[in-house]
Amino acid sequence: MAPSHVLKCCQKVLAWVPVAFIALVVAWSYYAYVVELCVFTISSTVEKVVYLVVFHLSFVMFVWSYGKTIFTSPATPSNEFSLTKLDKEQYEKETRPEIQQEILRRAAKDLPIYTTTASRAIRYCDRCQLIKPDRCHHCSACDVCVLKMDHHCPWVNNCVGFSNYKFFLLFLMYSLLYCLFVAATVLQYFIKFWTLCRRKAAENCPKNELPDTHAKFHVLFLFFVAAMFFISILSLFSYHCWLVGKNRSTIETFRAPTFRNGPDKNGFSLGCSKNLREVFGDEKKYWLLPIFTSLGDGCTFPTRLVIMDPEQLAVSSQNEPAKSSVTTRPLSESQNRLLSGDCQWVETGPEEENVKSGFCNPF
Repeated sequence: MAPSHVLKCCQKVLAWVPVAFIALVVAWSYYAYVVELCVFTISSTVEKVVYLVVFHLSFVMFVWSYGKTIFTSPATPSNEFSLTKLDKEQYEKETRPEIQQEILRRAAKDLPIYTTTASRAIRYCDRCQLIKPDRCHHCSACDVCVLKMDHHCPWVNNCVGFSNYKFFLLFLMYSLLYCLFVAATVLQYFIKFWTLCRRKAAENCPKNELPDTHAKFHVLFLFFVAAMFFISILSLFSYHCWLVGKNRSTIETFRAPTFRNGPDKNGFSLGCSKNLREVFGDEKKYWLLPIFTSLGDGCTFPTRLVIMDPEQLAVSSQNEPAKSSVTTRPLSESQNRLLSGDCQWVETGPEEENVKSGFCNPF
């Protein structure tokens, strides 16, 4: 049997096969469109110039956003979510799950965490040895915990999460526009070449204005490939647009996050407009550019939910006025802008007043 490190090396190499396939298809489409169609097939100079200008604009934005999606490293939790050396030793030595959970609760009491497992346990990653922030999940392919993980995409050989979700959306959008433009502009020549081929098969082909060269095969396949990719990507892009509007990840769609008051698939939704700003940022001039502008740090997320245990509410209402039983949580500037006006992010208990707000570099 081959050593494990050899197998891992082979897996890493094979993981780039889908990316290499996409790169080859894109390179061929560039050659087929620019050389075979625009240079050898189209006779009108004006039509050539217009097609080439628009084509290269869509091509550059497509390749740019695709590259950013591939090469942007997944954002991982900051050090504040790691256990201290003492807590880690106690956790590893302890065999009873209830005591392990008590250690994790003690370590997590000052962390900005609002979700738990379905069994109401602290979400802890044994592999990375850290307490998972909200919306964070461990990726077995990347072998790291990824902030706001959506899914691991084999076509980009990377995890799609907080650091590159905007780039992934733009990649889908520009690939759609690229395929749509190619298919629409190639269509008339596809019909002419297809008609030419059928007439030749019937042996009654009149003189045709199109050159009878190998370009016709590139044009025919270019239309089929562009149309096929457009149809397949359209459904995926539509689905992720719906996810952005609901402020959900793919994982949260299939398994709703569990808050103190139970599972809630809309727990992080702030309304369509604010959900959009959370991904694309406040400045609309950067929305269509593959530049990181997402709000927040990836470790904490604003929520409409007022998280309060019934037992704590009953005790606090007996001992203190209701006004003092709720403490507003300190928020980052971007989160304050999202929450302004119609929603609050609050927690209970005096121990939540001092909150660590570490910044997670998305790159």
